[in-house]
Amino acid sequence: MSEATLARRIARYACNLSIEDIPESVIACVRRRFVDSLACILGAYGARPVEAAIEVVVQASQLSSTVFGTGVRTTPDLAAFANGIMVRYLDYNDGYMGREPGHPSDSIPACLALAEAEGASGAELITAIVIAYEIQMRLQDGASLNKRGWDHVNYISVAMAAAASRLMTLDETRAEQAINIALSSHLTLRQVRSGTLSDWKGCSAANAARNALFATQLARHGMTGPAPVFEGDMGFFKQVSGEFELDVENFGNRHNGDFAILRSLTKTFPTNGELHTAVWAALDLRVRIADLGAIATIHIETSEFNCRVLADPDKWFPRTRETADHSLPYNVARALLDGDITLDSYSPQRIADSRAMVLMSRTTVSEDPSLTRMFPRHLANRVSVTLTSGEELTSEMISGPGSLETPMSDADFERKFRCMAAPHIARHAQDEVLSFVSQLERQQDYSPLFSAMLARGLGSRSCQS
Repeated sequence: MSEATLARRIARYACNLSIEDIPESVIACVRRRFVDSLACILGAYGARPVEAAIEVVVQASQLSSTVFGTGVRTTPDLAAFANGIMVRYLDYNDGYMGREPGHPSDSIPACLALAEAEGASGAELITAIVIAYEIQMRLQDGASLNKRGWDHVNYISVAMAAAASRLMTLDETRAEQAINIALSSHLTLRQVRSGTLSDWKGCSAANAARNALFATQLARHGMTGPAPVFEGDMGFFKQVSGEFELDVENFGNRHNGDFAILRSLTKTFPTNGELHTAVWAALDLRVRIADLGAIATIHIETSEFNCRVLADPDKWFPRTRETADHSLPYNVARALLDGDITLDSYSPQRIADSRAMVLMSRTTVSEDPSLTRMFPRHLANRVSVTLTSGEELTSEMISGPGSLETPMSDADFERKFRCMAAPHIARHAQDEVLSFVSQLERQQDYSPLFSAMLARGLGSRSCQS
């Protein structure tokens, strides 16, 4: 008998993992990531791409899955799409840097949408989230996609198809077909994160999750997909990623406790994760500079990835929020000017701020091979400022809050959640959300969560005419 395909081995892992295999430390981590994702969702209420998605959703009424902040219920895949955009819109959700960067919490809203539709318990939801994280992050460790012109959300297609198969209680044969369909049929180009970035930067992951749910629904009813999707002559290895190995049998399990979710990183700023340490360095320098007008030059030393992705020509003249939050020079300038990076840092007025443009015109960026060698274990940056007096100031940050070295605490996640929630839901509703998540593994009904997250003063939307 020939060795099972990679898709089959991933499917087997997803179908066999149970809540009993998952230690409390991992369940607690899921709860934190869940709160973090809800904070991001609240911060995206009313955003243009979110509103566009909701306008599509309201055309497909079905009493299956709820869209956050509204009274709308729709199909699981469309709810996953709309809610997924909310999680991703601010670039504030968690991340992970393997050979390929990515945001594993992009699967949380899709898992929730499907759990609600399937009547799955909170324990089953947690299991599916752990599966999605495990598979996506292990794939990110396997191979870089961005260097070959492909986007990291292709890994979400695999991870979410596997997690959806678990929530739908498919056997491993049908789960393998879900992975085959999802991956082969929905490949995403890296152009989504190149040059001037569009609304779709924050929608691409949600779309990958949506496609994965649709693929899994097809597989549930007997649809088969191209195989072997990874190893075939025209498969993923040869056409997209190059060859790589995954030791699926040693993915996180009850024996080794080595669950990938514990290595995911969280954010203290609503911006690209690879430049967080540059922001911290700029904040450190700011308190040492009496007069920002005395800055003659700024030099940022960084990794090869950051040079290539966060300092390409379009990042020096950002015109959209999505471009600005991925611009290394812009974020350093903004941090120097304001002493913080907030949601308002990417308002049209701030992006057009002539003071930021002046500081960026005095900025240069170069790769430091020593920082590249630290990457991706450490997302280090070094910022140096030369003043008109000739004095030079330098700050190097190897890591910062939200890293493995200094993880955010439960109190940090609560503060982040309440900060994002305050403009949209009352304090008692915030308490209800946090209480719900604190007992996520015991929940059987998600309607109290959606009710508490309903935006005050906006009323509810209805799919009915």
